[in-house]
Amino acid sequence: MNKMNIGILREGKIPVDRRAPLTPFQANAFQKAFPQVKIYCQSSPFRAYTDEEYKDAGIEVVESIDHCDIVLGVKEVPAAELIPGKTFLFFSHTFKKQVYNRVLLQKILSKKIRLIDYEVLKDVNGKRIIGFGRYAGIVGAYNGILAYGKRYQLFDLKRAKDCFNLEELKGEFVKVALPPIKIAVTGGGRVGKGALEVLTGMRIKQVSKEAFMHEAFDEPVFCHLRSSDYYERRDGAPFDQKNFYKNPLPYNSTFNTYARKTDLLIAAAYWNPNAGPLFTRMDMEDKFNIKVIADITCDIDGSIPSTKKPATIEEPFYDYNPANDCVYPAFSDENHVNVMAIDNLPCELPRDASEEFGRELINQVLPHLIHNEKHPIIENATITKDGKLTPDFSYLQDYVEGR
Repeated sequence: MNKMNIGILREGKIPVDRRAPLTPFQANAFQKAFPQVKIYCQSSPFRAYTDEEYKDAGIEVVESIDHCDIVLGVKEVPAAELIPGKTFLFFSHTFKKQVYNRVLLQKILSKKIRLIDYEVLKDVNGKRIIGFGRYAGIVGAYNGILAYGKRYQLFDLKRAKDCFNLEELKGEFVKVALPPIKIAVTGGGRVGKGALEVLTGMRIKQVSKEAFMHEAFDEPVFCHLRSSDYYERRDGAPFDQKNFYKNPLPYNSTFNTYARKTDLLIAAAYWNPNAGPLFTRMDMEDKFNIKVIADITCDIDGSIPSTKKPATIEEPFYDYNPANDCVYPAFSDENHVNVMAIDNLPCELPRDASEEFGRELINQVLPHLIHNEKHPIIENATITKDGKLTPDFSYLQDYVEGR
């Protein structure tokens, strides 16, 4: 039985990410379940779980993990911290040809690193099996409600980042007192479900899309919209969900009809770069009722035209003026749209998010990697190997070359 060393990476991306791929308890339990594996934790002053917690759990804390065969991170790894010839697992944000990470992928290839990207780990049905989506949805929806309260000085909530865990965050729900506004939530999956968890926890009533569009209410309400509710084929053919996800080019968004009835938008729908935007800047200048947008997807210049830049956990909001397509300080003008667009939302509840993520990593990924690294789940999520792009990701070659 071959021995294998696994290293928990110290997150190096700035701003610092406090999440961990495995909690101390999980790392200890995994070592016991797989005696051929030894887990090392790279020392970090920022991680939500301290070095002492790992040591108390029997995990050796080290400064260097160069000796490890497999390296587990969370966010993009700075090029200087990549270890040649190793297997890395992290969110690389490269498979959509994100320009800002082209150099990172080039470095990964030059160092002959095997990159397994969490975001493309999928089951036999093509469904993602691991991620922080639920906590992105929870924190994103909470921040959206917080922003609306700040805009109209309705209530004051503790920031999610200042709550020890999810239970403390839920304790803030009772402070929410909204007028009879309409909230639209887009997207299903983990992110959408996380957002719904917050709204139902705040006792906000869910209504049908028909009622949302045509009825008035004396209490705040929300409507959960799926892509079939606001995308239609240009040729008039029926909406086909599988076809839409595979090829969204023949579809147009009709979301603007909902935007005219919506006060707060919580955008949690995955966006395919080939799809058109949810609405346009010109739409935002014509009978557009939305005052606050919580863009959980945070795709810059993506589905939401007001998402011009990522906000930060320290400064989570900014204003957007569709008249000139410019960004301003948060809550600086009542004619602006308030935007919440943070690209690392789960970091506001890092302990809970890490625990759920680590559980999925242990249950659905790591055993395959240890017992059979050619398992389809692992193979299909491997972007690079031996200095080359794997066949499924060969479409990235022009991106790597800067063409």
